[in-house]
Amino acid sequence: MLSRGIISNFRTPTPTACKYSISDKDLESRGFLLRRSISDLNLDQLNSVFVAVGFPRRDPEKIKLALQHTQSMLWVQHTKSQKPVAFARATGDGVFNAIIWDVVVDPSFQGIGLGKAVMERLIEELLDKGISNIALYSEPRVLGFYRPLGFVSDPDGIRGMVYSRKQNKKK
Repeated sequence: MLSRGIISNFRTPTPTACKYSISDKDLESRGFLLRRSISDLNLDQLNSVFVAVGFPRRDPEKIKLALQHTQSMLWVQHTKSQKPVAFARATGDGVFNAIIWDVVVDPSFQGIGLGKAVMERLIEELLDKGISNIALYSEPRVLGFYRPLGFVSDPDGIRGMVYSRKQNKKK
């Protein structure tokens, strides 16, 4: 089982001269398209990306249902293969709070800015809606990826809790 920590975005990153680290035009010139709809998203291919990064394989019907209940979603399509290679989504109350889920980049495409491109745009969309309390779960090994985007671990001593059905082992 992968351990997860909760980190929250309670501060906005310092604005830079460029809106994004990589523009939509530059992404297109590199052979990638940004998508915000599930209409062209192949759920079996997305599931393969989930598995490739260490998530458990999921039932495609449950993925579809989760995406129908998702308020904001962004994914990157590799134009040559027509496959999803990066993905993130957010759920929440649409006013105050959002949680970002399923941030993944196909290992073959990691390190070229796709994860950052997806996150920058997803965060901007949530902030544009007035949502300022943005949280996510993260593997400890990738906390450093989220910090430059404005996320902090346990802000002001706030700790997240997760319900667990695990039974206490009897001795």
